Amino acid sequence: MDSAIAQDASGPRGLAWLAGFKADYEAVLVEGWSPYLGSILLVLVILGLMVSGLFWGVFGGLKLWGDWFNDLIGLGRALDLPEALEGPLLHRMSLMNITLVLGAFCAALLSRQFQVSRPPKLEYVWAAIGGSFMGLGATLAGGCTTGGFFTPLLHSSPAGWAMWAGLLLGAAIGLKLLSWTLEHIDWGMQAPPTLNTPASIASLYPWLGFGLVLATIAWAAGWTYSENEKLAARGVVVLAGFAMGFIMHRSRLCFARAFREPFMTAEGDMTKAIMLGLAVGIPLASLLFRNKLIDPYIAIPATFWVGSLLGGLVFGIGMIFAGGCASGSLWRMGEGHLKLWVAVFFFAWSGSIASGLLKQTGLIVKEMTLEEIEETRLGFQAYFPVMLDGWGWALLASGGVLLLWYALVRYNESTEKFTLI
Repeated sequence: MDSAIAQDASGPRGLAWLAGFKADYEAVLVEGWSPYLGSILLVLVILGLMVSGLFWGVFGGLKLWGDWFNDLIGLGRALDLPEALEGPLLHRMSLMNITLVLGAFCAALLSRQFQVSRPPKLEYVWAAIGGSFMGLGATLAGGCTTGGFFTPLLHSSPAGWAMWAGLLLGAAIGLKLLSWTLEHIDWGMQAPPTLNTPASIASLYPWLGFGLVLATIAWAAGWTYSENEKLAARGVVVLAGFAMGFIMHRSRLCFARAFREPFMTAEGDMTKAIMLGLAVGIPLASLLFRNKLIDPYIAIPATFWVGSLLGGLVFGIGMIFAGGCASGSLWRMGEGHLKLWVAVFFFAWSGSIASGLLKQTGLIVKEMTLEEIEETRLGFQAYFPVMLDGWGWALLASGGVLLLWYALVRYNESTEKFTLI
């Protein structure tokens, strides 16, 4: 009887059992996820952070990286940087960025899609220019497409919609400029040879991916149960950042594409996925605010409306040349795109420089505080429920703009009226 069981396990039925596991693996970890699913999962992770009293941001962490670099090259005093900068692994947003890259790297390994990608030489120039524009735009708006657009909208701030308007205009201008360069610049357009990964190494990718998942869980657990209060508070950040990178890679979720594609190809799936995330997230987040589980002002930049609009315009141009927004650049870094490594470096560097200089001019505040509503020369912390005297009108306002955005995108998908190239 034992021999019969062993024979059955190694026979057709046993092979079918293994084939079933392989099919499930391919369906979940290799085949692409819908951007709609990715958007919903991303919002759920963000809501989990909010329940913990935290919020999703990217630019603050990138600026810290730029601060470290500027301090290293001797610009710290000129930019009035703190004498003792916080460590990249202890700073909340920096840690979230690092683990987001790790999550995307893990997803790329498990799907066997990790590949070092070298762009043509000119693309490195566009990455540097685009990253620099994004750093300046994020400084003006008080955040990137994450901290200046998406997160403020979840926190019911019109600052997000002001940046949205700037991003739309910036994406349109950026596409026209990029199109002009493609027609008039021939230098550096030849792509270098593809770096092929040896099959023996590529075969190890899934195992490395599973190992990274286990290592991240162990890292988060070790910090969560640490006697160090600061480390214990960062455990949830490790998991959240890793999950975000994993989700965004699997679903190819990208804010830059959401603003770019309607003008470029009239394709609106990514745009509608972002809309769906907001449509689900805004009312759910409002329940957290009404139950006082989190202070909404911690994630509302003091830039409504001038800073948000102008910053969105500058950032929108930059993300077109860079080929990704802040979070989109991070997860594509994890996938192996060298252009995005360059874009993120210049994003961080220029963001640090712009932040230091604008603080010295008094355009932005040096420190945010929850004791009072901040106001700067670029705007103030705007909160819909206060401005519109209640949640009913606040939700209606955001819902109305979402509906208008959807109508325009859907109309463009059918008519291509807004395509620019």
